[in-house]
Amino acid sequence: MKKIISLFLLVTLVVAGCSTPKKEEASKEKQQSIGILLSDTGLGDGSFNDSAFRGLERARDELGILFDYREAPDGNFEEALQELVDQGHDLVIGLGFSIQDPIEKIAKENPDQKFLLIDGFSELDNITSITFKEHEGSFLLGMVAAMKSKTKTLGFISGADVPVIQRFELGFEQGAKYINPSIKIVKDIANNFGDSELGRNIAEKQIKQGADFIYPAAGFTGVGAIQAAQSAGILSGGVDSDQYFIAEKSVATSMVKKIDNAVFNLTKELITTNEISQHAYELGLKEDGVGLAPIRVITLSKEETKQLEEAKNKIISGDITVNMQ
Repeated sequence: MKKIISLFLLVTLVVAGCSTPKKEEASKEKQQSIGILLSDTGLGDGSFNDSAFRGLERARDELGILFDYREAPDGNFEEALQELVDQGHDLVIGLGFSIQDPIEKIAKENPDQKFLLIDGFSELDNITSITFKEHEGSFLLGMVAAMKSKTKTLGFISGADVPVIQRFELGFEQGAKYINPSIKIVKDIANNFGDSELGRNIAEKQIKQGADFIYPAAGFTGVGAIQAAQSAGILSGGVDSDQYFIAEKSVATSMVKKIDNAVFNLTKELITTNEISQHAYELGLKEDGVGLAPIRVITLSKEETKQLEEAKNKIISGDITVNMQ
């Protein structure tokens, strides 16, 4: 009898030992992971990088993904990208126009890896591109600036003289002149996205030239400009993210570039279908890729509010074309 019981237990243990791992393996789904290389200034810029990071945090919390990130303040983008590739992520993101050449080089060397380039366009098959119509959102911000300027002089600060920043500048200028064709716009190029003190100095110079609304498209350099505007008691416009918290007595609104939503939505598509449906995305007002943050500090009249909303609808319909030259 004891031999029969022992044999029964042995068979039971063997069957259990064989079947349990298969059940666990069948029930366990692969957890998707994403790696991101942030642009030059890294986390804490209150703008571009922080917005993308928020998108991944949301994807982690709502979709259950894993993610890792790299910063490359020394400019060694290729090494950082390759580290992310070596980790085996389902998608590797390169953030910013300055990463385009490095990400294309690494993508050629790793043809089976999926990449995403934000703020640039690549023809490589394994790189999906996302660009934004910054000029459309900046047009609306330029309208607000011109509506509220008392000196009829505005200031614009570029982080660099490159196409993506030129879109901010041209849209802002066209929107301002849509309200007041004779308005003056003082312009400076910082050639730096990470120096808040430089931004402060440029803004102070523009204020001395009569500017009473400062709009910097310059990353962390722009933070210094916005803070200088607050110190001088004038208005300013934030960029990429809602930057009201940086200077709550100055930031009338911000041209929000919804990088966080774009990253989240593309991540959701990837984990749902295991692929990305388009090679390139261009997101403007129509696609809800750009827009204005809530109006604060100032109050728009009913007529101004109506004018702003009508312009937005006309840009979406094509009745207003924001030119890029």
